[in-house]
Amino acid sequence: MRARTHLRPAVMVQGTGSNVGKSIMVVGLARVFARRGLRVFPFKPQNMSNNAAVTADGGEIGRAQALQAYGAGVVPSVHMNPVLLKPETDRGSQVIVQGRRFGTLEARDFGRQKGSLLSYVKESFCHLEQEADLILVEGAGSPAEINLRSGDIANMGFAQALDVPVVLAGDIDRGGVIAALVGTAAVLESFERDRIKGFFINKFRGDPSLFDSGLTEIENRTGWPSLGVVPWFEKAGDLPEEDALGLDDRQGTGKVTIAVPVVSRIANFDDLDPLRMEEQVTLRLIYPGQALPGDADLVLLPGTKSTIGDLAFLRAQGWDIDIAAHVRRGGRVLGICGGYQMLGRTIRDPHGIEGAPASCEGLGLLDVETLLMPDKQVVAQTGTHLSSNEAVSGYEIHIGQTHGHDCARPFLKIGGRPDGAQTADGQIAGTYLHGLFGSDGFRAAYLESLGAKSTLAYSAKVEAAMDGLADHLERHLDCDRILAIARSRGG
Repeated sequence: MRARTHLRPAVMVQGTGSNVGKSIMVVGLARVFARRGLRVFPFKPQNMSNNAAVTADGGEIGRAQALQAYGAGVVPSVHMNPVLLKPETDRGSQVIVQGRRFGTLEARDFGRQKGSLLSYVKESFCHLEQEADLILVEGAGSPAEINLRSGDIANMGFAQALDVPVVLAGDIDRGGVIAALVGTAAVLESFERDRIKGFFINKFRGDPSLFDSGLTEIENRTGWPSLGVVPWFEKAGDLPEEDALGLDDRQGTGKVTIAVPVVSRIANFDDLDPLRMEEQVTLRLIYPGQALPGDADLVLLPGTKSTIGDLAFLRAQGWDIDIAAHVRRGGRVLGICGGYQMLGRTIRDPHGIEGAPASCEGLGLLDVETLLMPDKQVVAQTGTHLSSNEAVSGYEIHIGQTHGHDCARPFLKIGGRPDGAQTADGQIAGTYLHGLFGSDGFRAAYLESLGAKSTLAYSAKVEAAMDGLADHLERHLDCDRILAIARSRGG
């Protein structure tokens, strides 16, 4: 291991708000600088997402940081996202620290305790410094949220503590980008403004030269130099979504329609990404207040951070009635993780893992029962789909054990053991394996059983999108200056 003799080059990408493109910009920059021969590590001190990835050492981090690691050509590590918040209710989240469950905290309690997590954040960052030529740090939300400044570890609090320079992203597609950037400067303390070494405009549509006067105004009013205007990148949709807010329908030719009820705590929805890209698949995301379509070939029940709570949410939408009608029409149902648990006869939570101790009836479509237990299964897996004999790979992140008569007909064999369950006719099935649709052979066989032909090489398409993004940033962003800013750290 290389001795850490001085501060390693690092730069933090903060934004004027959520969903301005921070995550995807770090993906692209990671690929840019990795192609220049640098050993690049992504880092996000604090993330909030139910879309998690499993690391090789059995921990979990935000899926965005895993994608950024792949963009950089390095193995994802728990130290790339030392604090991960996984919302369980409107007011509380499970807190993951360095890949392991730390506890469950109400938002108010986390606000009081987050400063104490800075030691873990520093430890993880310093761990990456030992091997890095460059660390690309992603902020969370916006540094302008000054009501959250006390104990901040996500934005300027982190940047100040680790002496990391900042570049600021603004999203012109949502409108008001001048006000967002200038307003951010207005509410920051002077030492925070000084830490920002430049800004860039993201998601521009049209002729960027039309915004030249806008850049001048921002530079004059903030004192920050422009690092470029990044046009809209069309192939961004080929990259996995980090946030459920980014989910949308992907309309194919309609040979097969897959309906997905979007439950309130949907988790690990990257399961949907390969299906969204298939030309012969129409993926329908069904939101609250909408009925499940009567012409669906498959209803896919996704993962959830709160199985019992989201089962009640599903029933409140009347989706249980829609699913029952779908089954009577001969439609198929597949549940993944929490969706699998919902398909059974009962779900019991005697230890209060998801809240108060509770027990509830499931949808009763599989003859299985689930017992939620404190031990959490977090592991990358490979295996075989038993019906097609196709290889699958993915990961498990779940609390609970499922047993019953239908488990005698497992859906998969993973890690040398049976996984999941299905009815005798295969109409209803469930599995604990996330990410299985990323396996091209399995996905092709499964879609063929529904009546569609797969045309997608998923991993290759994601790789091509990351290369295209890197090329895009090289053309429109001053990447040399960003690297110089990173190398100025501590100077």
